[in-house]
Amino acid sequence: MSRPALSIVVPCFNEQEVLPEFHRRLVAVMEETGLPWELVLVNDGSRDSTLRIMEDLAARDGRVAVVNLSRNFGKEIALTAGLDHAAGTGAVIVTDADLQDPPEVIPDLLAAWREGFDIAYAQRSVRHGESWLKKTTAAGFYRLMEKLGGRVALPRDTGDFRLMSRRALDALLSMREQHRFMKGLFAWVGFPSVAVPYERAPRAAGETKWNWWKLWNLSLEGITSFTVGPLKIATYLGLAVSFAAAFYLALLLVRTMLWGNPVAGYPSLMAVVLFLGGVQMMMLGVIGEYLGRIFNETKGRPLYFVERHIPSRAADRQVSQRDAA
Repeated sequence: MSRPALSIVVPCFNEQEVLPEFHRRLVAVMEETGLPWELVLVNDGSRDSTLRIMEDLAARDGRVAVVNLSRNFGKEIALTAGLDHAAGTGAVIVTDADLQDPPEVIPDLLAAWREGFDIAYAQRSVRHGESWLKKTTAAGFYRLMEKLGGRVALPRDTGDFRLMSRRALDALLSMREQHRFMKGLFAWVGFPSVAVPYERAPRAAGETKWNWWKLWNLSLEGITSFTVGPLKIATYLGLAVSFAAAFYLALLLVRTMLWGNPVAGYPSLMAVVLFLGGVQMMMLGVIGEYLGRIFNETKGRPLYFVERHIPSRAADRQVSQRDAA
């Protein structure tokens, strides 16, 4: 039995409301391509009926594979697990099950791949169903990453929805770091890439799993995993505070020599002390974020464990991917 040319990898967490409709629409799109394909569904510790629905889909459709992780590891790790188990020999497509990234865009990604691009990333031209605040903060994050990224540019308004050739995927999977900001890793591997504009749809059903706190943590993860910009900012801020302190000291000396030395005010003294203390604590926090990441990397723990793996019947039975990466 030949291996599929394409693998579609979908990490899922509590997606029982949308999985059947996602599968229906995906099948309709993929059957038009004429290429052998498989769907790799990753259950990231869902607490609803997501796993049962996945298993039902795998029983009815031999092209569906299921990777059930031993617990919730987070989307970035779940995505990595799905990529590890993707059997596609030609390319792999990453998307979400909530249908905000419409499967109908996949033919455009395939067209870019056939033109010779190793990576075709779907770039959001319109974001339906999202608030003004969400759009503004997302745009600000991408532009900040663009400034801090240095020689590796993170494409604007681009999520995980993309196609990668097998050689680009193999390069990506060679990086096994614990703190994984996949959007940054996708960009870091390089290879010829092209943007495919599309309109992002509202969520088809269910509720988003991304609240503001999780988005904030993801932003911190991206910044600290993808760039050392915060450490450079800490250095420049320290220099700026030192120069300001030196200037203020010179000002005090001149004032003392000209007008004497009146008793300094307590409020101004406390303001200076609290300001400098706040700057120091903030910089220690930045250093702590990087130190914590070093600590986690030195443990050398596996990225994830697989509780159950149901390979697709469209793939070879000889599954070489490891269940504990």
